[in-house]
Amino acid sequence: MEKARERIPVVAANWKMNKTCAETVNFLSQFLYMVEDVNAQVEVLVFPPFTALRSATTFLQAEKPRKIFPEIGAQNMHWEDSGAFTGEISPLMLKELGIHHVIIGHSERRNLFKEDENSILKKVEAAIRHQMTPIICVGEKFQEREEGLTEEVVKNQLLSILQLFKKTEFTDFMIAYEPVWAIGTGVAASPEDASDVCRYIRALIGSIISPDVAAKVRILYGGSVDVKNFRDFILEPDIDGGLVGTSSLDLKKFVELVKIAGNYG
Repeated sequence: MEKARERIPVVAANWKMNKTCAETVNFLSQFLYMVEDVNAQVEVLVFPPFTALRSATTFLQAEKPRKIFPEIGAQNMHWEDSGAFTGEISPLMLKELGIHHVIIGHSERRNLFKEDENSILKKVEAAIRHQMTPIICVGEKFQEREEGLTEEVVKNQLLSILQLFKKTEFTDFMIAYEPVWAIGTGVAASPEDASDVCRYIRALIGSIISPDVAAKVRILYGGSVDVKNFRDFILEPDIDGGLVGTSSLDLKKFVELVKIAGNYG
């Protein structure tokens, strides 16, 4: 049975270290054409690499807004506005480009670049300070899941952040549950298991901030999302969309994911 959904579904494309400026503009141009006749209520976010942000925002600014019109976000940012941080990008630099969404705490940032909970919290603080929408990624490793530690891991990753939101009364955020063992492996969590964790996250938000905020926050699933399994995820009441990696790089697949979200949102 299809469900009624109060929260607008989200399909977010995390391109990671893929696509040049030209490829980004070409993708967005074809995407707008391919969804032109789609009459659905769905929020589309695209997170290109830093080098393509200007090209993406400039292209979209010149286009006429449509029913489905992507917003451009950043895959990461530093917590300081400026300073001696070679290779980093500040919130001010992103805001200048018209960027209002940023992914924070992705498992690849945690594991490959050794980001810890303290640095992730500082980035969330920076997002709040600049009125940006953070998409905060959480998720357990395979061994942690095998040991039954999923909820404990997720709680530890979110506790300080949710307390910060409560203190600042900032509620413009999303959570992406991405089990580390499912990212880029082709092995997704089952919709039921993912829903259990997303339901736990929503309850955690309710207990720390408020039930009203918990009811409004969009919680996404990420980890080997594709056109074959996305419908099953989006039909779960506590899953409001997907943070998509590999499948978002393929134009036809990404368009199909957006249509799925629109149909079952």
